[in-house]
Amino acid sequence: MGDNGKVSDWIWQIDPLDGTNNFAIGLPVFSSSLVLLHKNIPVLAIIYEPILNRLFISNINKGTYCNEKSILMEDTEKRKKLTVGWIQSHEVQNDQNAVKLRQHIDLNCKRMIRLWAPTIQWCMLAKGDLDGIILYNSPGEDLLPGVLMVKEAGGIVIDYDGNDFTGSEKIPYLIACHPNKKGILLELVNEGLHSKFYTEKLNK
Repeated sequence: MGDNGKVSDWIWQIDPLDGTNNFAIGLPVFSSSLVLLHKNIPVLAIIYEPILNRLFISNINKGTYCNEKSILMEDTEKRKKLTVGWIQSHEVQNDQNAVKLRQHIDLNCKRMIRLWAPTIQWCMLAKGDLDGIILYNSPGEDLLPGVLMVKEAGGIVIDYDGNDFTGSEKIPYLIACHPNKKGILLELVNEGLHSKFYTEKLNK
């Protein structure tokens, strides 16, 4: 990945291998992605999972497709406990708030999934396999294609205060989900960040 130094309203961002560490150890959880930005707004996204031969394509205002079949996020309101994807950058692996929030999610959800291949998790959410994604400080080429996939499949992407994600935040802290899950996931994140349960251990 690199920058050709040219200035344009149109920019391609490419991640040839999302899930590099997985690939390196033989774990078949990785993908390739690209996104076209117009004035920093994603307008076209493509994510390909070579192992499963799944091609996800999303055009702004035209929906999200998996292998040419339209996909639309469904409300999973009937589930008693949530299955939530967790995405974070390697730089904040041991950040105190990240640790607190991860542990809170793990204790209060059916399952917290960490694939270290963010684009695959975004596609899982768009397909309805996840109830939500909580992202903690994870910018990069894998972010915006996933955001477009989820939004065009009927989901929302917001910050921890409930504001819509515009794409301009350099250090994103985000929640993505079906609109009907907004309240419960905001509450989950707020409780996790302000939990005192692990504070003593983390401060020692």
